[in-house]
Amino acid sequence: MTYCVAMALQDGLVFAADSRTNAGVDQIATYRKLHKFRVDDERLIVILSAGNLATTQSVVSLLQMRLNSDRKHLFGVSSMYDVATLVGSTSREVLKRDAGLNQGTVDFGSSFIVGGQIRGEQPRLFLVYPEGNFIECTPDTPYFQIGENKYGKPILDRVVQYDLPLKQGAKCALISLDSTIRSNLSVGLPLDVLIYERDSFGGGRHHDVTSDNDSFRSLGDAWSQGLREAFAKLPDMEW
Repeated sequence: MTYCVAMALQDGLVFAADSRTNAGVDQIATYRKLHKFRVDDERLIVILSAGNLATTQSVVSLLQMRLNSDRKHLFGVSSMYDVATLVGSTSREVLKRDAGLNQGTVDFGSSFIVGGQIRGEQPRLFLVYPEGNFIECTPDTPYFQIGENKYGKPILDRVVQYDLPLKQGAKCALISLDSTIRSNLSVGLPLDVLIYERDSFGGGRHHDVTSDNDSFRSLGDAWSQGLREAFAKLPDMEW
């Protein structure tokens, strides 16, 4: 399993993902779920993936391979909407190709968060479903999750607003991931975090959070302690 979260905020975009995959407690491995495609001073495209690992790897590999082909590719389309459409159609292509392998016991489905900015439009964020269709993030609910999302959702619902500063958004994403890691063994370090500032058209600030990262450990401990202190201050129920 995995967990990815992304935010479309007033000042830019935030992406965060774990890197654990497993097929049982004795088959745990590390695979990166954050994929970045960049043309200097023109576009940055980020794709987060969750679901069947074979499917997600095939989709990302095809997208990379076709960058130098005559087929429609990520560097040739003119909008992030077209990028999301391309990711969705590539996902459907892989599912159709592998359909004969499915004997009803394996879920080949995968989902993707696709975000970034192409010169001429604002930063945009999309959630691509396993079927290949997608929705776009809006200021009313400026975040998407894929994978094991239930444990990290409460803080997002309470904290994330469109005008949240990027650094605060990244901190919220890390706490969301920490909450998930504490509750589900199938999600784990290292983490990929990318912060993209609106209209910068660079590679963003990309951080690798490993198990020896003292700041991440302190952040999680401080959040847990703050919750305990807040709980202790709550009034008792009048039964």
